[in-house]
Amino acid sequence: MAEQIGKTKPVVSFEYELFEGDPDHLRTVVATPTPAGPWIEPASLKLKYRIGRGPFGDVRLATHHQSSDDFDEYHELALKVLHPLEKDHTQKFLDRFEQLFFKCRGLGNVCWLHGISIIDGKICIAMKVYEGSVGDKVAQLKGGKLQLAEVLRYGVQLAKGVLELHSIGILVLNLKPSNILLNESNEALVGDFGIPYLLLGIPLLSPDMVLRLGTPNYMAPEQWEPEVRGPISFETDSWGFGCCFVEMLTGVQPWSGKSIEEIYHSVVIKREKLHIPSGLPPAIEGVISGCFEYDLRNRPLLVDILQVFESSQNALLSEGEWFGSRTSALSGRASSGGYTAWYLSKDHLQVGDTVRSRKPLNARKPQTMDVPEGTVVSLESNSEKDGFVLVKIPGVRNPVRVLVSTIERLTSGFAVGDWVCLKGDAGRHSSIGILHSIQREGGVAVGFLGLETLWRGHLTDLQMANAYYIGQFIRLKENVRAPRFDWPRKSGGVWATGRISHVLPSGCLVVRFPGRFVLGDEPDCFLADPAEVELVSFDTCPGVVQKYQHVEDFHWAVRPLAIALGLFTAMKFSLFVGRTVSSGLKKGRRNSVRHGDSCQDGQSGSGAGWLPPPFANILFKEGASTATAR
Repeated sequence: MAEQIGKTKPVVSFEYELFEGDPDHLRTVVATPTPAGPWIEPASLKLKYRIGRGPFGDVRLATHHQSSDDFDEYHELALKVLHPLEKDHTQKFLDRFEQLFFKCRGLGNVCWLHGISIIDGKICIAMKVYEGSVGDKVAQLKGGKLQLAEVLRYGVQLAKGVLELHSIGILVLNLKPSNILLNESNEALVGDFGIPYLLLGIPLLSPDMVLRLGTPNYMAPEQWEPEVRGPISFETDSWGFGCCFVEMLTGVQPWSGKSIEEIYHSVVIKREKLHIPSGLPPAIEGVISGCFEYDLRNRPLLVDILQVFESSQNALLSEGEWFGSRTSALSGRASSGGYTAWYLSKDHLQVGDTVRSRKPLNARKPQTMDVPEGTVVSLESNSEKDGFVLVKIPGVRNPVRVLVSTIERLTSGFAVGDWVCLKGDAGRHSSIGILHSIQREGGVAVGFLGLETLWRGHLTDLQMANAYYIGQFIRLKENVRAPRFDWPRKSGGVWATGRISHVLPSGCLVVRFPGRFVLGDEPDCFLADPAEVELVSFDTCPGVVQKYQHVEDFHWAVRPLAIALGLFTAMKFSLFVGRTVSSGLKKGRRNSVRHGDSCQDGQSGSGAGWLPPPFANILFKEGASTATAR
């Protein structure tokens, strides 16, 4: 195994002249440098007792024995002993770690890595032993919470460490107080350098690790099902940072007392947010509140968090009092377009950019295009309000002054938030996704259903696709026989029609079926691949019957109401017909009686008009003969 792992270059010996006091008698020494690779021989490690436990394995104290002709030394290490991996995927993890190992050399706010080894079939990651962690410190304090000034200081140091990892393309995905290590100077360092990120795409033998990627109490919604609710991105670590901040300030673990299933239901299904303590500066309150936005695109980046924390340190007075603690303004509050200030701050405009009016995020309601398309000719800034820009619009003589938050940048006709489709084969993931970022030179990052992370490529690989918004009705296409997710059917076997209730950053559609009556534990919402559905509206329903069926899709009670209305109408019509017929019969009888009376008066009793002629003739003949006989 060591031969397969050790892909480092062979160590090259070299000679040098050693000066020992006499310049005329220099001694030639052959030096062998210490191997630069991450591999540590298992025989040189001696495991001791366990000092920690996490979702990915145990942390144990170990002794590392190093010896050569010139020295023989022992020093302690902290070993993260991971849960076993499948043999076919162990090498894949080791290759990823080797790349991480060289990238992490020299990072100031991240724990020091010594290397990696395999003991008893388990991967062991060796790192420096530190004084303790913020989690330990919180547990030891009376009341279990830190002072505001200390929380802010740790927050700045933690943000710097996470930013260092982000700068080399590594996501932490497991931020929590026990992973915030403290050195001898009481400075915070990131103690988890992205083990969940290294495990992406690698099957895990532990059944508890299949549906999550991190520690449940600190996981963002997209971490629970990255291929569906993802993609995981830099903003995913912002959620974990917010959880750490709240726990350091309150001493209470996020979602304390809840089971894993209950946490999943609260975070993913109900989209609940952690309670943020009151009395914080507006900027801090705004950025932490933004960390808990369900849609990762609306969360601040770590660079935004660091900037807010550093600027707020100057606003700290004595005894934990903050300037402006009684104000309620939130800098990250969501706008009417469905996006927050953090969403808008991720793309800075420059002079010469092509812009247009911003489209609402996942909203069906169209926005007035005050700027159909124009070019930025000047930038303005305002420290209290949103910045303004001057936009030159073709056909308009003077540039138009507009808010930055109302326009978006266009690159070759594409803008962030557009629905796009891959021109080539999509493979196992969906062919339709949402554009997350676009560089001026054409580089793009797209969220596709079926991918755990952002897809990165070039604009030439994409084309525009039909957009989907909240409130639209959709159904599976007729040619879809085996959809990616379960989908209900109507009577007769046809696919049911549902309404989009939410659009995930991956492009996955969360669909509810208001025309479907739910009983018991039946699911009330389903997921859909945007490449497998089509829009349904009155325009696409050709006949009256289909239009009525589309009305039924608006609510499950439409059919019962229609049936009840039909029965009520039938009953009313039957009563009306019955009354009309009865009234006609009574009227005919009255007319017959009146006609008979008039005949008796005019003919002196001969020929009764109210009797049939045969009976009348017989009756009156008998009456006449009787009278004659008398």
